Amino acid sequence: MTTIKELLELRKQIKNKKPNFIRQDTHKKKRLSRTWRKPKGLHSKLRLKHRGRAKPISQGYRSPKKVKHLHKNGLQECIIRSINDLRGLDNKKSGLIISSALGNKKKIIILKKAKELGLNVLNIKGPDEYIKNVEDKINLRKKIKEEEKAKLKETKKDEKGIDKENKKENVAEKVSNEQEKDIEKKEKDKTLIKKEK
Repeated sequence: MTTIKELLELRKQIKNKKPNFIRQDTHKKKRLSRTWRKPKGLHSKLRLKHRGRAKPISQGYRSPKKVKHLHKNGLQECIIRSINDLRGLDNKKSGLIISSALGNKKKIIILKKAKELGLNVLNIKGPDEYIKNVEDKINLRKKIKEEEKAKLKETKKDEKGIDKENKKENVAEKVSNEQEKDIEKKEKDKTLIKKEK
């Protein structure tokens, strides 16, 4: 009976020998992609498996069934998109792959929870360092935002103070202008009254 470690080693050897399966005649026609398509031509040398041609896909390159879809360290890969996905996972059988669609804050929360449960994270090397770096970045951003808000408040206060002074000056000018107009009007009225007499 072969163990999982031996099977993983065997899979590694098989995959090292596996050629790149390229579609027939991709080097001749630009419109054809390199992804594998089964050759269907009647006289196709690739379909007939002639020597000296590219290798077609066959079962011999398949990895052993027991280790299929396992990570190279022998753990089953589980993609985590939220904290709820951590429920019911066994730390001996499964390893976590944190989704790249998640933001840094949620990644930190999931990493801390995984650390409590003793689960292995496969796609982040050094989770402790990662958590520390991300928290430092978040704190730095918060400080920068607070400083910007403080600067905005100061500028608004200064603008308000300047506006109040300008308003006071404008009001004083308006009052003085109105008083001057009233005096001129009274003088005109006096002159008109004198002329009438």
